[in-house]
Amino acid sequence: MSTTSEVAQLGTRPGRAPRRMTPGKAWRRAGFFLLLALFVVASLFPFYWIVITSLKTPAEIAQGTTSLLPGHITWGNYANDLTKQNFIRPLVNSAIVCLSATALTIIIAAPAGYALSHTRMRGKPLVLGFILVAAFFPVIAMVGPLFIAYRRTGLLNTYPALILSYLIYTLPIATWLLSSYFSQIPKELEEAALVDGSTRLNTLRKVIIPVALPGVFTAAILSFILAWNDFLLALSFMTTPNMYTAPVAIVSLGQSQFQVFYNLIDAAVVIISIPVALLVIFAQRRIVSGLTAGSFR
Repeated sequence: MSTTSEVAQLGTRPGRAPRRMTPGKAWRRAGFFLLLALFVVASLFPFYWIVITSLKTPAEIAQGTTSLLPGHITWGNYANDLTKQNFIRPLVNSAIVCLSATALTIIIAAPAGYALSHTRMRGKPLVLGFILVAAFFPVIAMVGPLFIAYRRTGLLNTYPALILSYLIYTLPIATWLLSSYFSQIPKELEEAALVDGSTRLNTLRKVIIPVALPGVFTAAILSFILAWNDFLLALSFMTTPNMYTAPVAIVSLGQSQFQVFYNLIDAAVVIISIPVALLVIFAQRRIVSGLTAGSFR
């Protein structure tokens, strides 16, 4: 049979009919999406409740209303927090401490991650394992020793004490992330820079970090979020209200002897959640790429 006739026969073959979804498969798929929807609703409902409570009037809060929608939407709770309750000061304190801790974390974690990924050393897996274990070490276990050390050195109730505490908290995870990300960079780039006479620090600053900017941004964003959301360390080391960070200031916000103003508290929660939400929304791709770095080596 000639090639032309074979092609003609192949062309006349009927195409495969699309597979029909069986009732069992359709029910399983519907059940999966139903469970997914329930999970999403259950995850978002607490934050939704916080938002609608922040929009309720003091009269509704006093009545103990449990409605899912506010009767009269008001933005006065946010204005009250930022003016009468002086919530701007704790926000500034949090920004100063968290940005300083994040900058120091990246400055220290970048050379450490570079050394762990591009130099030969004995026991490197053990060091990386220790760093990973330190990242998940209970924070409350560090409060007692650090409190004694800060009190004896006169650092209690100061910004440096809180910055150092956050540095201990964020440095292990940042070092581990940057080490994983730097290991993906071809060593030829480093070798070419060293052959041209560059030092290792200049190579890190001018070659490695520009290539690994997504990983650096990921480490910085995660470090900032960890520091921004901290409550325990700030509560333990800050003793005067003027030095409180935003999460600690919320505890005593709008409270009286006979009533807790949940609308003011929830409005403050929404305010401090906005920076974290914006970071996650606009940098989610870089966060995912940084977290998955080193997975396929």
